[in-house]
Formats: sequence, structure tokens, C-alpha cells
Amino acid sequence: MRIVLMIFRKFFLVPGHFYRLWKAGKNYNGDYGPGYKAAKAIASQGISAGNITIEAHGTENVPKEPGFIYYPNHQGMFDVLAFMDSSPQPFAFVIKKEAKDVILLKQTIAATGSLPMDRDDIRQSMQVINQVAQEVKEGRNYLIFAEGHRSREGNKLLDFKGGSFKAAQKAKCPIVPCALIDSFVPFDEKSTRHVTVKVIYLKPMYYEEYQHMKSNEIADEVKRRIEEAIKKYEHKK
Repeated sequence: MRIVLMIFRKFFLVPGHFYRLWKAGKNYNGDYGPGYKAAKAIASQGISAGNITIEAHGTENVPKEPGFIYYPNHQGMFDVLAFMDSSPQPFAFVIKKEAKDVILLKQTIAATGSLPMDRDDIRQSMQVINQVAQEVKEGRNYLIFAEGHRSREGNKLLDFKGGSFKAAQKAKCPIVPCALIDSFVPFDEKSTRHVTVKVIYLKPMYYEEYQHMKSNEIADEVKRRIEEAIKKYEHKK
């Protein structure tokens, strides 16, 4: 219902935004700037039309220098839109292969050079991890959902997978833990009531802090920090 509301309220803007996003994907040459700008415009328009407020905290924690990875909890298809609207820095993202053909998401992947991952294919997964690491070294930012699959228990987290952090270890880059609160509501509820989605950008973990940790230890620590942030901000007005 909310997606219908988004389209209905911005009906006359949809073709133009979609064309710019499609064109950015068709002409993608390694620069995700134009594609990200087009995707961000669509996200912001959709959010305002969908009776949604994005409440961002801690944006000052996001590194000013490019070449870092966001690691948030995963609540659903709306998550990427919340980051597109609130992130002070552009980014590409890694997404499960099952979602790569979803309308708009497919075009956004092409326009930003984002990467679908088949978590059942170890070789392909490692290729994606290695590609992310190399691109982060070259100054791109990425977003990776370390749970692998979305949690279906509201703001409760699943276990974070250590393998997701190998990209950061290989790139020796800053890890930015991020907490999403109520990001599941917009597309899960059969309602168009107003909803506030909170995005909390936590202080980065720099390589010097985690260089001697195993990937599963990093995963546990990032999860712990996100859980603490959710407890702090979940009911905060």
C-alpha cells in the first residue's frame, strides 16, 4: 500500500527519475557519482511521498575520507532507501542475488556498480568480497548487510556473519557500524500511517583497532555496538 502511495503522489516525476537512473546504469563506467545522485533523488522523493520520516543520528561519525564500509543490521527492502536518503557520503552496496531483478533496485545496482552476492556459492561470494576490498582500497564506499538475511523479528538482530568482514580486513579500511530502527515498518505493514525510521551512524572501527581480531570476533563486536545503539534510541523521542 505504501509503495502505491509513493508512486501515486509522485506519478508525474517517476518517468523522469527512472529514465535518469536507467541512463546512469547504461552509461556506467566505474564512476558511481551520477548513478548515486539519481538513486538518492528517487529515494528522497519516495520517502517524502510515503509518509516516512528518516531520523539520522551520528552522521558526524561518517569518515570524511572515502574508502570505508557501512555495516548495518538488515530489516528489509527499505534499508537501502534509508541510507540513500541519510548518508553524507555516496556508497555502493552488496545485496543478495535474489533481489537483483527487483524493479528500481535492478537499475540502482547497475547505476552504482553495486554487487549481487550468491551466498550459496562460496567461490562467487569470495569474488565479491575481493572485488569490494579492492574497490574500497581505491576510494569507494560500500554497504554490506552482515546478517546475510533480513531479520523478521522487528528490531532484534540475527547473528552477524564473520565472512562479511573479510572485505574490510583485506582493505584495512574503517568499519562503520550502523543501527536501523523500524526500517521494516514501511514495506512490511499493510498501512500508510506515518512512520519514523531511525538510522544511527556509530563511531568507526579503524584497522588499528581490529587488526588482531578474527572475523567472527569483529562480527560479534559490531553486533554488540548496534544492539546497544538500538536499546538507546529505540524509544527515544
